Amino acid sequence: MHQFLRQSFLYSLILSLAVSCKTYQLTDAKPVPASEKTVENLYFSSGEDYVYKCQMDIYKNHVSGILIIKKLNETTHRVALTSDFGNKLIDFEVSDNSFKLNYVLPDLDKKIVINFLKNDFQQLLKRQYPVSESFENDNAKIYLSKIENKSYYLFFNKENSLLKQIIYTRNRKEKIDFTFDAKKPIFADSLNLQHKDFKINIKLFQITETE
Repeated sequence: MHQFLRQSFLYSLILSLAVSCKTYQLTDAKPVPASEKTVENLYFSSGEDYVYKCQMDIYKNHVSGILIIKKLNETTHRVALTSDFGNKLIDFEVSDNSFKLNYVLPDLDKKIVINFLKNDFQQLLKRQYPVSESFENDNAKIYLSKIENKSYYLFFNKENSLLKQIIYTRNRKEKIDFTFDAKKPIFADSLNLQHKDFKINIKLFQITETE
């Protein structure tokens, strides 16, 4: 499996050079006066461990394991991925502006693998978003947050006010679609992470739930 993981990530990088991302445009939504100055993703804000079954699909290949996310302080999380047999694959600490690699399986110790995980989890675990513009459609309140050349569209369900989707763009190009299923604001029961410029999809399913 380890040999497969290494080859799959390298293969994805080569093929991604031929893929062009479309410019992202918000559709079926109307602008509304900004009622919030800041919005938050609270799904990983508890001090308890978040434990998920992890499934990764990489160019028609499938890898599964256990993913553990733990909040260390207000800015930093620790993330560990193990195989289904309990063997540690990677362990790192990540915040908006930092990344510390604690352990990586030698077969996965490739720059592309590390950068891929660093970027994905920096975006996933980002908590606070300054609001630049506000929109709404029939089902959601939508907040646009602009940070340098990055933009985030955060969709909050009108019925329960829970965050259900984040669209991450860079240079106006859609990069990652995060879709959440949740019953409470601090814990996502499942997560679907879909890359738009890589044929990579990550799905997380609840194993343990925080109170």
